[in-house]
Amino acid sequence: MKIGILETGLLNEKVAGRFEPYPIMFAALLDQAKEGLTYQSYSVINGEMPVSIDDCDGWLITGSRHGVYEKLDWMRLLESFIQKLYEKQKPLVGICFGHQIIAQALGGLVTKSDKGWGIGLHHYKIETAQSWMTHELSSVPEKVGIYAFHQDQISQLPAAAAVFISSDFCPYAGLIYGDSILSVQAHPEFEASYEHALIEMYAGNVVPEPVAVNALVGMQGPDSSADTQMLARWISHFFIQ
Repeated sequence: MKIGILETGLLNEKVAGRFEPYPIMFAALLDQAKEGLTYQSYSVINGEMPVSIDDCDGWLITGSRHGVYEKLDWMRLLESFIQKLYEKQKPLVGICFGHQIIAQALGGLVTKSDKGWGIGLHHYKIETAQSWMTHELSSVPEKVGIYAFHQDQISQLPAAAAVFISSDFCPYAGLIYGDSILSVQAHPEFEASYEHALIEMYAGNVVPEPVAVNALVGMQGPDSSADTQMLARWISHFFIQ
């Protein structure tokens, strides 16, 4: 199965030399599930859009430093592409910015949250178990840990969306739209080292210092690792299913 990765964000130049770009992060994540997926990336942020929604079997939208409410030209093209995918029920996964722009394209609202920055390891309650979660599992856990880095949040759900994971900080942390779209606010593709690098880079300038310190403390000790392999299986099985 061929997955088209729509790159909507670029690494900050301060960390770009130390970490792979987002499409490679996602390929590495999904390859952990060993389902034989293949990938083609499109630098949407640089104006490279697929010719057709049928160019790949499934699609994934990455995170970005941009806010969906900026309404840049490439975002308008992407929203139109999302609407076509939804209409034709093509498999689509959105992460962080991808999560938000899918919601906006399908009638939701995204705003800067009055709760401030959500960074570090966050744990989300699994509200409704999905069939792609239970593949090869006897039961679904009560929660899932994912690295987060966001200030914007979906504040109004699209009519077609249903919540499958949530937290007090982020009530709409994971959404499904029928059987064809899955989106998550946090970052299953992030490794701990990259999350650390982001927090340290933005602490005290973009992110308030106390928030950054608390996040770093929360990434230490027991129960301080993201459920990366489980998330890789979830997303891979969603695509295949």
